[in-house]
Amino acid sequence: MEAKLEQVRERFEEVTAAMSDPAVYDDPDRYTELTKEHSDLKVLVELYDEWKDIRNRIEGNEELIEDGEDAEITAMAREENEELKPRVEELEEDIKFKLIPKDPDDSKNVIVELRAGTGGDEAAIFVGDLFDMYRRYSDQLGWSLNLLSLNESNKGGYKELTFGLEGKEVYGKMKYESGVHRVQRVPETETQGRVHTSAATVAVLPEAEEVDIEVNTADLRIDTFRASGAGGQHVNKTDSAIRITHEPTGVVVECQQERSQHQNKEKAMKMLRSKLYEQEEEKLRKERDKERKSQISTGDRSAKIRTYNFPQSRLTDHRINLTLYNLESIMKGDLDEVIEALRVQDNLDKLNAVMEEG
Repeated sequence: MEAKLEQVRERFEEVTAAMSDPAVYDDPDRYTELTKEHSDLKVLVELYDEWKDIRNRIEGNEELIEDGEDAEITAMAREENEELKPRVEELEEDIKFKLIPKDPDDSKNVIVELRAGTGGDEAAIFVGDLFDMYRRYSDQLGWSLNLLSLNESNKGGYKELTFGLEGKEVYGKMKYESGVHRVQRVPETETQGRVHTSAATVAVLPEAEEVDIEVNTADLRIDTFRASGAGGQHVNKTDSAIRITHEPTGVVVECQQERSQHQNKEKAMKMLRSKLYEQEEEKLRKERDKERKSQISTGDRSAKIRTYNFPQSRLTDHRINLTLYNLESIMKGDLDEVIEALRVQDNLDKLNAVMEEG
């Protein structure tokens, strides 16, 4: 850990020197970036200095205790060490977690795609339930939700549904939702009371800005079509819906919820940039995963991550073996306990990786 902290100190000194160069003020973006990094590193360097100082005092006291020449001084040294050792442990824990590399995407807004999987009509209904759960969760956190596109099922629910979430640290919380969500319950149409199993897929994409990924307009095919679904009567009267195909990758996005082509095109481009950005991030994740396999997956959408068992009011997150028996409140948006448990485990995994590397 000490070697890693010495690297942090070196970087802190480099950033401090860079900030003292008058030329940096001519580049506001660079100055902002350096200021933020300097602020983050300063906290860690100060903790490191305090940790080293207290460790040196403990070592000095240990030498006095070992000598034992003066009973009064020995007793004082023991007493001081009893006070200092818990503080060293606190500092070590604090420092370790501050050494965990931050995910630069955590502060981004997100685009969430929900798709019905196995289970037919019941899977589509479950997509609607998941959407309602995320809507209520976002309300609790003060996020804003924007519906982007939907494809309704004949018997209720949605075959597909895409929405955006905007607010503070949205991706940092929602990224743990990517994967296959399985539901076990008795459908309303089931006459014999048998429990059916259905599934829905959730994909959470960090919203990419133009600076994150460049899209060549020559690579795009843009089609208009008449919107359908729960957008209101007005959406069916004109070809306001937009479908954009990124021909080099085959990625297709649609947006039909706004009244004008212009608004739908703007939102569809956001969706497209986010999908292309996610593809690039997925490549990087796979390269990193060759080195080590994280217990918490935020990218593999084929992995079954969670089961919602309604007869037992049970939610199980299979990645961390978490089981809770308050499914009703979770479906009403009380997701904090689940997401916090995933975040803690993710940080522990990252911390172990940092310690192994350092």
